[in-house]
Amino acid sequence: MNYLDAVILGIVEGLTEFLPVSSTGHLTIAEKMLGLTVDDPDVTGFTAVIQMGAIAAVILYFVRDIAQIVKAWGLGLVKPEWRGHRDFRMGWYVILGTIPVGIVGLLLKDVIKNDLRSLWVVAVALIAWSAVMWAAERSARQERGERQLNLTDALVVGIVQCVSLVPGVSRSGATISAGLFRGLDRVTATRLSFFLSIPALLAAGLFELKDALGGSISVGETVVGTVVAFVVAYATVAWLLRFVAHHPITWFVPYRVTLGVVLLALLAGNVISAT
Repeated sequence: MNYLDAVILGIVEGLTEFLPVSSTGHLTIAEKMLGLTVDDPDVTGFTAVIQMGAIAAVILYFVRDIAQIVKAWGLGLVKPEWRGHRDFRMGWYVILGTIPVGIVGLLLKDVIKNDLRSLWVVAVALIAWSAVMWAAERSARQERGERQLNLTDALVVGIVQCVSLVPGVSRSGATISAGLFRGLDRVTATRLSFFLSIPALLAAGLFELKDALGGSISVGETVVGTVVAFVVAYATVAWLLRFVAHHPITWFVPYRVTLGVVLLALLAGNVISAT
């Protein structure tokens, strides 16, 4: 990997981490096009670390909301009068909703980093989960906002987040779809998706940090990729929240399906290899 590769991968990460198109799937495709070995431990470690740039962008964008949630949750642990506060409940929703993906991610770590890092998996997942996104929008009632959010919503969305460990599914595509199935409005589902992504992706990045910095990819390249991902992701988050307020996530389905079909054709024709 060189610095140009790091910039390209940072842009791809920042653009796709929070859009319902699958950042891991796009990074796998980009890495393949750049001539990198997609299942190489150094490459997968680099991918996990630059995600921290995207997470930093979300934290900065929602810094006031996060500060209020942390404050209310902390006060609620010692002061009963705070336990009915919406932000206190949100703190627990994020914590409990993150547990499923943490457990599954640890148990299936090797499978996720190796066996699933295949363009066949990416192609099929891009197409298959598009059907789920379409069904979620078709059945969406959007009758509940953030004030009506409950623990069951957080747990269901958190469990469905585990599916996003499959490259090509998309973390936001999975979690927003789950929120819509639960009757949440699209903005509330998207905000919950963002909040649940913070501990999950941050933990994944920190877990891979030591191995990534100790591998063949230099610290400089890793820093550049992370910074680029941060800048691009910040702009993407701001745009997506405005977009979902007025448009369904099915707008992304044609792109996902087209990309999946093209990948399947290239793989079937031996134009490109799966790993």
